[in-house]
Amino acid sequence: MSTFFSSPGTEPVAELTTERLVLRPWSPAEIAAVVDDVRLPHWAADFPADGDRVIAGLLADDPVGPGAHGHRRIVERGSDLVVGSIGLFWPPADGVVEFGYGVVASRRGRGYATEAARAVVEFALSLPEVRAVCADVELTNPASVRVLEKAGLCRWSTDGTTARFRATAADLPPRQR
Repeated sequence: MSTFFSSPGTEPVAELTTERLVLRPWSPAEIAAVVDDVRLPHWAADFPADGDRVIAGLLADDPVGPGAHGHRRIVERGSDLVVGSIGLFWPPADGVVEFGYGVVASRRGRGYATEAARAVVEFALSLPEVRAVCADVELTNPASVRVLEKAGLCRWSTDGTTARFRATAADLPPRQR
C-alpha cells in the first residue's frame, strides 16, 4: 500500500506500508537532527546507525532533497519507532536503479530488512523509468546476502569480495508483483 505526501513545490513522495513497517520519507527536521546529532523521541535507542548518518549528510547537502524516489526511514508499525533507513539512489542509469538499506542492531534478525527491501524493489519496478533494481553487498556480510535473496533479487555477478544482485519485474515471485 502506498500513501503520497508532498510539500508545496515538490513531487509527491510515496509512503510505503508493509505488514510490520512503514517506509516514510525523511523530513528536513529529521535530516537536520541526524546531522546535528540531536536525538528525537520517535527513534529506536540505537538509531541512527553510521549508514543513516552518511545518508542524512548526503541529503542535507543535496539542494533538491530526498526527492519522490529517494530515501525513506524504516518505521516499526508496532512501536512507531524509526529502526533504519532504505532508499533508491536516483536517478536510474539506463533503466537500472540501485538501492541500499540498514536496520539498527536492536531490530536485526526480525526480517525487517527483507520486508523493507521487497517493498522498495516493488515500488521501483512500478516506475516507468526503471526496468531493473540492483544492490551490491560484501561477501563478508552473509546476512545482507540473504536479505537480498529473500527479497527476490538474483546474484548476477561477483568479483570475489562483492556480489551484485538485481531484479526485474519478471524475476519477482507472483506474491510480489
